Formats: sequence, C-alpha cells, structure tokens
Amino acid sequence: MACKLQGTLIRCHSRSSKFIDQKERAASVVAQALVTHQTKLPQLNVTYVPPPTPSMDNNPFQTPQKKELPISTSGKFGRFGGKFVPETIIACLSQLEAEFKKAMADDAFQAELAEALRDYAGRETPLYHTKRLSEYYKSRNNGTGPDIYLKREDLNHGGSHKMNNALAQAMIAKRMGCKSVVTATGSGHHGLATAAACAKLALECTVFMAAKDIERQYSNVRLMKLLGAQVEAVDGGFRDAASDAFRCWVGDLENKYHLTGSAVGPHPCPSMVREFQSVIGKETRTQALEKWGGKPDVLVACVGTGSNALGLFHEFVDDEDVRLIGVEGGGLGLESGKHSSTLSKGEVGVYHGAISYLLQDQHGQIIHPHSIAAGMEYPGVGPELSFLKESGRAEFCSATDEEALDAYEKVCRLEGIFPSLEAAHALGILEKLAPTLCDGTKVVVNCSGRGDKDAAIVFNRRLLDPQ
Repeated sequence: MACKLQGTLIRCHSRSSKFIDQKERAASVVAQALVTHQTKLPQLNVTYVPPPTPSMDNNPFQTPQKKELPISTSGKFGRFGGKFVPETIIACLSQLEAEFKKAMADDAFQAELAEALRDYAGRETPLYHTKRLSEYYKSRNNGTGPDIYLKREDLNHGGSHKMNNALAQAMIAKRMGCKSVVTATGSGHHGLATAAACAKLALECTVFMAAKDIERQYSNVRLMKLLGAQVEAVDGGFRDAASDAFRCWVGDLENKYHLTGSAVGPHPCPSMVREFQSVIGKETRTQALEKWGGKPDVLVACVGTGSNALGLFHEFVDDEDVRLIGVEGGGLGLESGKHSSTLSKGEVGVYHGAISYLLQDQHGQIIHPHSIAAGMEYPGVGPELSFLKESGRAEFCSATDEEALDAYEKVCRLEGIFPSLEAAHALGILEKLAPTLCDGTKVVVNCSGRGDKDAAIVFNRRLLDPQ
C-alpha cells in the first residue's frame, strides 16, 4: 500500500496477506492525534471537546448557536491542523514559522508590505453596492430583500485576492535568502500572482499546474510565462500539482521557497495564508462603517481550500452577530458523487500534512473532486475552516456548476462585472439565501477573482455567441 503525505510517497508493508482496511488504520492515526485541547482564558481553564457537527438539512441558512472558539498559536484549531510531515521537514517548517513571526513583528517589513499592497497591488479594493442585483432579488420577493455588496478583490493586480499573500510570502522568501520560488495553482490566479511578485523581487519562479487546468485556464498560463515563470504540467488535478510542488521544494530546501497560496498543509502555512489575506476583512469592516455606519450582517465567500473565505471571515469571527457562509463546489450535485463539497460530504483525515475534512472513500483513499471552477477542485479544506464548521461558527452549503454559471451570467448582465467561476459559486447561493433575509440586510460577497479567464468555459457550456 502507499499513501501520500505532503508530497512524499510512503510505503506501508504488512506481514499478513489479509486485507487491512486503510480507513481504519488512518482513523487510528488521527485518533492518537486528537487529544483533548486546553485553552487558557483569564482565571479559567476550559477543556475543549469538539461538539457534534450542526445539522442544516432542514434549513441550510439557519443561524448557528454561539460557541466558544479556542485561540490557536500553534497551528491547531480544535482537533484540526498540525504538522504531519517527515522529520526532515520539521526543521524547515520551524524556520519558516520563526521568520514569519519576525516579519510580523518587524515595522520595516510591515511598512514595505503596506506600500506594495497600496502602490503595486492597488489596495484597498472597493466595497461595491450592486444596486441592480439587489433590486433583482427584491423584485422577486414583494419588493423586500437584502442590500448586496461585492468586495472587489477582482480589481487587485493580477485579477484576484491571491496577490495579497503572494507579495507577502515572496518578501519573506527574499528575507530568508532564497533564490527560487515554487508553487502550485489550480485556476491560475495564484500562479499569476506569484509570478508577478517574483518578477518584482527578482526571484526565479516555477509553477506546477495540472495539464487539464493549463488547457482551460490558458490565458493565465500565458501571462505567467510572460512574467518569466516556468510552468510545469502535471497529470491529474490541483492536488497532484500541489504534491509535485512540495517534492520540488524538498529536493532543494536551502535555495527554494515553497509559496503556498492555499490555506492548507502543515503549520505554519495555513496561518500565514490566512494572516496575509485577512486584509480583505479588515478593509470590509472599515468600509462598512463608512458606508452604512455598522457591520455587515452576512458574509458570503466561495470555498475551495479556504484562502479567500478566511480572508473575509477572520476579522469577524468574534462578532457573533455576523453570519459567515461558505459556498463549496456542488459540481453535478451532491448525490452524483461529482463535486468538491468537502465540508458538506467529507470526513476527517490527514492529507498534505494536516488534519482536516477530506473527500475519501470507505478505504480512506482520496476521491477525485469535480467542479467547473478549477480553483475549487481540491479534495480537502483548510484546518481553520474545518474547525469553524465543527464549532458551528460558520455555515457551509454548496452551489452546483449550473448555479454558478447562472450567477456568472446574471452579474455580467446586471452589473457589468465578470466574476470568476469560483466567486460565481458564492453569488450562486444568493438565489436561495436572499428570500430568507429581512429587508435591508447588509450582505457582503467576496468577489475573489476576475472571470474573463472563464469566458470560454461559459460560452461553451451555454452556447452563447461571443460576437
């Protein structure tokens, strides 16, 4: 038998010819790691025991009950996260964590990053009131309904939220003396952002990408190459590209930097991505206060691995009156088995170096995900989102390929905006969500990426005339 752990192939030998259920063995490994977690609060010790997953079968948009959320400083979110990697990698991850903490405490680094985000990436991005889209949903509900706003991450340099993290991590790579950066990308947005950041900072860049994603997102691949990046085609999907990128890094730890754009993997990678993406939520809080004198009532974001969702949600996790709704790729429908709805249909396991929810079969083998959006085709999700699901702080649902296509077209025609197919999943759930909300409810949807890269897919699926 063989299993992949953060890109390293490990052979497992048995002295018996009797079949061993791999899922049971994986469960026993996870069980050993799932110890009771102590969270220290002032004058009080609280033992955190993960509660049952809240059921949303009857009402997918019911408001979750208030939960105590333990604070993580070690990459553990409840029972999720950790470092399940070969011993040889632990020292490198510890060095990365130390450098990350130094950078966060370094005023010069923070000033340089703030300047780059402002003058190079184009932050802050607007919080845009979609008046026609809001009126569309109100017209279907007797003139009442939510006011819908888009956080316009699609206007970031490179066309997505990915630049926020790519710039910051490329700067850390430079601080660490690395000459070369390796990464993996699905939709191409992270690859493009990394290629641009590396060009700016004079770093070599290698991007691993599934061959099928290169074909369907070739406009971004072309731009990566123009920026000087080397694009390596990989058989399979994004998960395979991520594994190959990790292998490339492990092969030259002294000179290469693994720049992850997804909130997955071993600590400190998920925490770094979330921290650098949290600028989205921080800006949203300030902009909401300026626009209507309060906080958003509901935040909505698509969920692939979790980078854009956490970027929007993290600022508001402690605001219990703000609902957090993540939308996964429903593919051809949850009952079809062809989807990317890890939090809706997955089970807990270890993958790519951390404990999280995974799509896996009865033997513990990873199930191939499906979504019309390349950036959502991953069989796992980040540990922090896994915890937000289990604690009940955030709600998760799914939008099918068809619902995402409908939303893409609707936003194009009503607002003149091209959302990425990833972001269109978040917009696609409004059809079900809007009728359940009171008049004037302030809803912020993270428009995490620009969708001109997906125009050909939409034309082909909907038989529209590009002329």
